[in-house]
This record gives sequence, structure tokens and C-alpha cells, in this order.
Amino acid sequence: MAKTGFDVDDIRERFPVLHQEVNGRPLVYLDNAATSQKPLSVIEALNHYYTTDNSNIHRGAHALAARATDYYENTRKSVSSFLNAPSEEQIIFTKGTTEGINLVASTFGRKFIHEGDEIIISAMEHHSNIVPWQMLCAEKGATLKVIPITDDGELIMEEYEKLLSSKTKLVSVLHVSNALGTVNPMESIISMAHRAGAKVLVDAAQSTSHFTVDVQALDCDFLVFSAHKLYGPTGLGVLYGKRELLEEMPPYQGGGEMIKEVDFSGTTYNEIPFKFEAGTPNIADVIAFQKALEFVSTVGKEQLLAHENELLTYATEKLGTIKGFIPVGKAKHKVSVLSFLINGMHPFDVGMMLDAVGIAVRTGHHCAQPLMKRFNIEGTVRASFAVYNTKQEIDVLYVSLSRIAKRKN
Repeated sequence: MAKTGFDVDDIRERFPVLHQEVNGRPLVYLDNAATSQKPLSVIEALNHYYTTDNSNIHRGAHALAARATDYYENTRKSVSSFLNAPSEEQIIFTKGTTEGINLVASTFGRKFIHEGDEIIISAMEHHSNIVPWQMLCAEKGATLKVIPITDDGELIMEEYEKLLSSKTKLVSVLHVSNALGTVNPMESIISMAHRAGAKVLVDAAQSTSHFTVDVQALDCDFLVFSAHKLYGPTGLGVLYGKRELLEEMPPYQGGGEMIKEVDFSGTTYNEIPFKFEAGTPNIADVIAFQKALEFVSTVGKEQLLAHENELLTYATEKLGTIKGFIPVGKAKHKVSVLSFLINGMHPFDVGMMLDAVGIAVRTGHHCAQPLMKRFNIEGTVRASFAVYNTKQEIDVLYVSLSRIAKRKN
């Protein structure tokens, strides 16, 4: 198997949390689809802000405010470059992917979705890309339609094409399934939607940490993701939108920063992106996110993806030899997510047994209950790999799962 060309041991040294024991065993952290761990540079950036630069941004005339503002806006520039956005003004900071979707539902939806219109999502969506559209459809009298999937966990594109019509106003689909690892054909999804006259939101929560995402190449209308899945802090997300749409959309919240002028007779709203960033933002975490983006850039997306793909192939082949191992989701194009069942056992029980020997995985429906119903299961055990994981850790998982399966059998 081809070498990935970087030193995973050196990378692991940058992540303090990995060097500990859990229940008397070395930690094996395989829950990266839920949240990734943070390199020391991110942690130090948080500490540096609060010990050196702590101040509110944009409004102050003093040195601390000027420094904090510069650092904050530099991160916006870096995110714009990371996504290859046309301009930094099209980058809006949110609390996370969930808030980004809700922002679009509440603003774009409020203005452009009407009675009789249709919104399309897929059968593998996270709850955060289902519920906001259900709420909007109930309010507006619109209809929510769902792209079905195959038994392997891939979208049935022929059925998607049948769903598209002149009534379709928005298609909102995840780029990568958090529960299955399936990489969806976003270029085709977007071009087909545009031909029907619909706009497209890409839920990139699970894709930005694995491979290059170029919003101009995709030609998506909106894209959302979370920092904490990309080696950055929690409580921070990004919404990208096409300029003409963002400028037409009404504000999401009212308050400070999103205004130009306030009078009791009326208010004039600020320009983008500030129109959508009411109140004091998550300053420290935005500044620290810059270091996460630098970490990914230093490793290199191609190197990162090659390493993760190597781990996924190794884990799929090795765990597949365990009697009673049942993989869930066999898409041809996947990222480093392996969902599975151990025959006859509840996923939570398997997860607890793995935790007892220091292995962290995710169990349950992964906020994708309709997807689990599609497969007629309650949930899965999910092992998800990141740049700092190793084949040795997969070997530890293999040994533990083998024992669990033998005990059940």
C-alpha cells in the first residue's frame, strides 16, 4: 500500500488529549465524525487571546480592540481562501452547521419559499438538515420531498431527477453522510437543481475535514460547516453564500453590529457579512480557528486524505474478517467512517465494552433516525478516523471487537 509521506507520530505529538489513559488503557480515539481533537496551537491561541488581547471587536479605538479585530477578520480571510470563496464578505460566522442551516431556512426561506413550493433533501440527512425545513414547510405550506437511497447507502440519482420540477425552490443535501461516510455527487446534484431553477445548500460538516471543498467549482448557493470537526473549537461554524442571495435575504437576528443606523422610526441594516452577525461574536474561538486551518494547510489535504483512506481500507478489510461483523453503508465513494453492527448485540452495549478498554467510538442513530429506519435498525457502532489515527489503533479495535463477537457467539 502506498505511503502517505508524512509522520503520523509527529502529528500525534501536537494533540495533547491523545496522550492519556482511559480505564487503565491508552486512549484510542475513533469518534472524529462527532468532533475532532484540537492541536496544541489551537489551545494556545485561545489562551493567548484571553491573556493578551481580550477585547470586543469592531467598535473599540484602543490597541486591544484593534488587535482582536485584526485577528478575527484575518480568520474570515483564511476561511474564504480555504473554501475558494469569491470574497471574504460572503463568509458568515455562526454557532455551527446547525445554526447555518437554520439561518438560511429563516431568511432565504422567509423571503423566497411560498405555499405550494417544494424543498428536496435526502434520506441520509442529519436531523439539523431535516427539522428546519419541516418547520419552514409547515409555516409556508410548502412540501418536503426526500431522495431515496440504495441498500449500499448511495443516492438514487434517477429518483432525484424525477423529484425536480418547476416547484422546486431549494435542494439541501449533505456532502458526506455522518452515519455512513458516503460521499454524495454534489456537482451533479447542484447542476441538476440549477437546471430546474432551484438553489442548493451544501451541508459540508463532514466533508471539509477530509478533502478540498471549492464553492466556486461546486457552484453551490450556500454551504455550511462546523469548526470543531476541522480540528478547531466548538461553538463556531461558517455559512458561505452567493453575494446576490445574501444581499437580498433579511437579517437573521436583530441587535448590535448588524445595523448601520437605528432610530425609533426605523433601522438601516449593515452590509454583509455583518448583517447576519448580531451581537458580540465568539471572538476567541474564531481567532483560534485560524490555527486549525494552518494545521490542515501544513499537513496538506492530499496527504491527509491519503492517510485516512488508507486507514479506512485497512479497517474495512480487517474488521470484515470478524465473525458477526455487519457493515452498514457500502458506498463506492466514502470518507473514513465505518458504521457496523456486531450480530445480535445492541450498539450501545458494544460501545460500552469498547470504552472499558479505552476505545472511544460513537453509538446510536447519529442524529439520522430516518436513515436508521431505512435500514430497519436502531443504530450502529461508528468508528471514524482522522489524520492522527494509526493502523495500530485499528489493530486494538480489531482485537477488542473479536473478543466481544466471540463472547456473544
